[in-house]
This record gives sequence, structure tokens and C-alpha cells, in this order.
Amino acid sequence: MRHNSRIFQKLGPVAIITTLCNERGISDVTFTLNRDLIEREYCVQYRETDLAFIERLAAEEGLFYFHTFEAGAHRLVFTDDPNSLTNLGERTYHNRAGGTAPTRHVRKLRHTARVASSSATLKDYTFKNPGYAQLNEHQGPNVEQHGQRMDYEHYDYPGRYKQDASGKPFTRIRLEHLRREAVTAEAQSDLPELAPGVRFTLSDHDVESLNRDWQLIEVIHHGEQPQALEEDSFTVGDSADMTRYHNTLVLGPGDVAWRATPNPKPRVDGPQVAMVVGPPGEEIHCDEHGRVKVQFPWDRYAEPNEKASCWVRVSQGWAGSGYGSIAIPRIGHEVIVSCLEGDPDQPLITGRTYHAANTAPYPLPEHKTRTAIKTQTHQGEGFNELCFEDKAGEEFIYMHAQKNMELHVLNSRQKRVEFDDTATIGNNSHLAVAKDRIETIDGNRGVTVHTNHTEQIDGERGLTVGGSYQTHANGDITFKADGELILDASKITLVAGGAALVVSGGSVDVTPVLNVGSASPSAAALPPIPAVLEAAAGEGSPFVSHCPLEEA
Repeated sequence: MRHNSRIFQKLGPVAIITTLCNERGISDVTFTLNRDLIEREYCVQYRETDLAFIERLAAEEGLFYFHTFEAGAHRLVFTDDPNSLTNLGERTYHNRAGGTAPTRHVRKLRHTARVASSSATLKDYTFKNPGYAQLNEHQGPNVEQHGQRMDYEHYDYPGRYKQDASGKPFTRIRLEHLRREAVTAEAQSDLPELAPGVRFTLSDHDVESLNRDWQLIEVIHHGEQPQALEEDSFTVGDSADMTRYHNTLVLGPGDVAWRATPNPKPRVDGPQVAMVVGPPGEEIHCDEHGRVKVQFPWDRYAEPNEKASCWVRVSQGWAGSGYGSIAIPRIGHEVIVSCLEGDPDQPLITGRTYHAANTAPYPLPEHKTRTAIKTQTHQGEGFNELCFEDKAGEEFIYMHAQKNMELHVLNSRQKRVEFDDTATIGNNSHLAVAKDRIETIDGNRGVTVHTNHTEQIDGERGLTVGGSYQTHANGDITFKADGELILDASKITLVAGGAALVVSGGSVDVTPVLNVGSASPSAAALPPIPAVLEAAAGEGSPFVSHCPLEEA
């Protein structure tokens, strides 16, 4: 028997069973079903034989199988309906002591009723509808007629379904399996045609209720042929030289489907490694839920592409409603896969690992003190990074944005630098302050503008300088005021083109030449020039003195 591990995707149980049978050379397979079986998104044959997998899958869906034989033909039949069994018609019951029965018959029938579960309740969960209970219940029919109580509930989780279309029949099938031995019978016969997969109607039993349809659940054949080389008729007798045959039977009601016991589902004992895969030419392949496709090392059938597996959910560090953290595993990444409840049909990515080809962002153990988050530009060169260095005496935090960076603070932001703060901007810098801005500099401040410097103040401007204030322009300086221009100082000196005007102590000194014929607006405001000069000369001003020509 072939022992295998294999993944089936988007196939129904009928297609899966047919595929496996055909691969083993069994082509004459028939399915007689009362319902349409739901397609399975992801179904794993995991470390089990083909037969064990087929029987497990069939039992989960409530199917049983039997064989039919015709001239030159052997057919395998899967069904969920006892009415599909081969009907042999009526068979006689004979249990009277002594004498020889006139025909082959059934005898020594013992009817048994057992206490069994009265109802079944299954529950499961799907992340696509987390608020839905996924609870399905089924009550057994005619439970009280055998004196059984109605409160023997069977509850189980998980029910191994993700929608009610599967949950309802799964719950019913579970209860039918649990109650399959609630009513049974055991008997003997000399009918060689009896075999599992057939049914017959019993007649002539003293208990009328037992004269009913029965289906064969189990048949054990007993035969003796002491003189096998001699031809002998097929009879039952006590002679030592006669061929003798009888069988023992396990029977079930003919109108109740016998549900086989599902083989134990293989369990994945621990985490597995897998490789993230996707379509050619793509680096990141996910769906709207952040799920990715993976390929397991044990999967010999799938190609490393988007068809290798179902969509597999990815565990994230934090997952809320519209908030949390997310990092989508990329194609080529190695991930750690766990299975919910150990079920290989329910994989979940719970971690990621480096390997020889995918190495850490920084060489190890050289940079073992670094903690980093480093990304890679999708379909391009570059990265974003946040790195923490924890080496004593060399601690730092490094941040790299491959293109843009945005910081949004809805209230206050505080920044404190205990030593130097350096900012280098390769292009423009814009600052917009909705209200006030205050700067306090305890030392010096230097501003160098290599082109133009423009300021616009819509209100007033005040400037207070504790020491000297100097302004130097290699070109012109223009002061323009739509109102009054006031210079308020203890002394004002204006120097231009070799001439000087000094206003100090209530006097104005001009040297060496004063053009009193000027039509400047300020000339009218000056006091009489001769008197001013005379007074200045009398005070011994270094810029004003009496003219020697006038004195001569």
C-alpha cells in the first residue's frame, strides 16, 4: 500500500477519491449520493496510506463503500444511502431444533438495543466570520422508543467545517455514527451470497418486528472441506466427509445508514518549515487578508508558485480592528508553520527564520548588539530601516527612509538634544507655524544665506540688542516707511562720500562740506546754519572751526 503525503486543493471528496483510485489502477468506481458534497479548499493526505486516507475522507462525509461483482467486472461503489445497497429480496428465518431445514436460511438471530448518544452538537470557527457561532445541532430520531433518555448529548470542537453547508450534514453524520449500534442484530446463516453491501428482508421470525429489512455490516465465513479433491455438493451436514459452510452476521436496520468510524486524522506534532511562493516575476503575493502561499519540503507534487498551497494566514505581532502591526512574508522567505489543533488542513504561519541564503541585515556575531527592522524596496533597489545599537558606549538609533518620511503629531511634540544637533537638507525646507514661535539661544547664532533673504511681517517687529548692532551691505540699503521714520539715539553719525553729519547733545555737526542748497525735505527742519556753525566752532568741535579767510 502506498504511503504518502500530498495536498489536494479546490476539489470535492468525489474527485479526490476518484483520483487516488485511478492512480492505483481502479477505474470502475461509482458514487451514489443523496447530497452534493462541498468542495474542499485545502485537503491534506499526511503520512498515511492511500486506503487510510480514502476511508477517512469517506467517513467524514458519511460515505461507506462496498464491492459488486459481475461477469468480468469488479466495481467499487461509494454511497451514503442504504437504499443503494444490493437488495437480495426475502430470506427465511429458521430456528427450530431438530430436523433439516428445507432451504438455506438465517438462524440464531439475537437482537440488541444499546444506549447511545441522543443528540450531537458541533462547533467550529472561521476567521472570515468571527462573530458567528458556527454551532450545529442534530437530535436523534425515535430515541425514546427504547427507553433511553434524551439528554445524552455529544459535543465536540472543532467540527472541522467552515460553513453551515458542511456543518449541518457533518453533525448529522456524527450522530448517526454514534448511534449506529443503538439497534443491531447478530445471526448465523448458510447463505453464501451474504456480504457487506447487500440487504435482505427477513421472514418467518416469531417476533414480527424482526421481520424487516436488514443490511449486512459484517460477515465472517466459516467453511470446511475435509476431502478437497473430491467433488461435493454444497450442503450442510454433520458427516465428517461432507463440505460444511456457515457464516456469522452482524446486521443493522435496512433503513438506517451505517456510518463507518473515521480513521484517526493524522496530527502534525509540531511546527514545520515552509517556503513562501508566488507567481513568477512577483516579490510579494498576498490576498486581502494578508495570507500567502507556501510550499512544504515534503510536498513532491506542487510547483513553487501560487498554486502550491491554499492561502495561509500569517500571525502578526499585534492585530486589532484597523490597527496593529503587519509584515507580509515575501516570496522566498522561510516561515514556521503550525497547524490549528494539529490539523494539517489548517496551517498557520507563526514565525520566520533566516537560512544560508537569507541572512540577517548585519553580519553576526559581529553585530550581535544590534536590533534592526530593515525592509527592501519592492521591485527596486533600496530599503527603509530602523536600527538600535546597544553596545556599551556606542549606543545609537539609526533611521533610514528610502524616499519620503512623514511625522504626524496631533498634540505636542518635545525634542531635547543634550549635545550637538545637525541637520543637512539637500533641497527646500518649509516651516509653517499656526501661532507663536519662540527661540532661545544661550550662545551665538550664525545664519549664512548664499542667495537672497526675504522676510515678511504682517504685524509689528521689535528687535532688542544687548550690545552693538551692525549691518553691512555690499550694495544699497533702503529704508522705506509709509509713515514716520524715527531714529532715537544719544548720538547719530551719518557718513557718506567723505562728509559726516553728527547729531549729538542738541547740535548738528557737518564736515567737511555742507550743501545748504539742497532741496531735501530734512533741510527745512534744520536750525539756521550760520548760527549752528558758530556755536559749534565756539565749543571746540574737532569737525567745525572758524574760517581763517573770513577772519582776515
